[in-house]
Amino acid sequence: MPRTIVMGDPRYFSVIGGANPHTRTAFGLRKRVNPELAREQWHRLARAFVAHGVEVCVIEPHRGLSGLVYPANAGFLYPLTGAGRKVFHLSHLLPTRARERDVYRPFIEKIGYPTAEVRARFEGEADFFPAGRFMLFTYGEVERQRFVPRAGWPPWKRVYGFRSEVGALDELRRIAAHREILPLKLRLEAHYHGDTVLCSFGPEREFLLGYMDGLAPESRAVLHDFFGRNLVELSEADAAIYAANAFQADFKGKLYLFLPEGVSANLLHAIRERGVEPVTADVSEFLAKGGGSIKCMVLDLGPSGEQPETGAVFRAERSYQKLYAA
Repeated sequence: MPRTIVMGDPRYFSVIGGANPHTRTAFGLRKRVNPELAREQWHRLARAFVAHGVEVCVIEPHRGLSGLVYPANAGFLYPLTGAGRKVFHLSHLLPTRARERDVYRPFIEKIGYPTAEVRARFEGEADFFPAGRFMLFTYGEVERQRFVPRAGWPPWKRVYGFRSEVGALDELRRIAAHREILPLKLRLEAHYHGDTVLCSFGPEREFLLGYMDGLAPESRAVLHDFFGRNLVELSEADAAIYAANAFQADFKGKLYLFLPEGVSANLLHAIRERGVEPVTADVSEFLAKGGGSIKCMVLDLGPSGEQPETGAVFRAERSYQKLYAA
């Protein structure tokens, strides 16, 4: 069934906080975004989704809230599919992005979902997502972001840390009480969210793309134990362009996996071997300047046919086709 997703208009996309290693130069200076290139890439991606049957709802831009272009961090809908009462759980974001919650909450409620809040530091479906019979929860040490001295040139480095703390696990277990959660520890600051090292795909999301070096050794062992031959290990080159930061959609009985342009032929072959057709898109400006690729730019609200009727008019008003028809 086709998906409904949320994307954030890129009008004010820029580097404000510089809160991950992609956003700053080797000297710690914040990078500058090419706004024309960013808008062009964003629209091409949105049109590619629409062409593959995805319902794209767009959050309006807000000056000073450049992070809205990465709505995967907004929170997560649970359960994502199937019957039952669905609730959207809002993230506890970085201080530099905390005001985004005041935008996400009314938007999601107008779509028709009640909202709740996660109290521990946690950044949504970027760190909590389904994979086969599991929910994967990725975490790392959350640190105060700062510059510290070092030997070498420049004589300082930036400490970034990670985004979701292990303390969120108790809350997530209460929310997803009927599904087994696999906690996995991240180890590379350049891969600060789980969706930059892992991506589930396939009819039951039973296959997993994984960049093993982005995980702690004990977490690698867990994935090998539970996924076995369904684990597709990513090369360093594919991981560097965030091949795992991908998004799966269904269209006319076929599965498509949207990946960043430039992934290897070997990876494309491995995906096709598993019955999924890869679609590539150039979102390099969003990775090089903001540290996010395709999945970071998408908030998944599940099958379009399961969306609340109460939000149908609002979704139509905020649809990509309605907003950018000209």
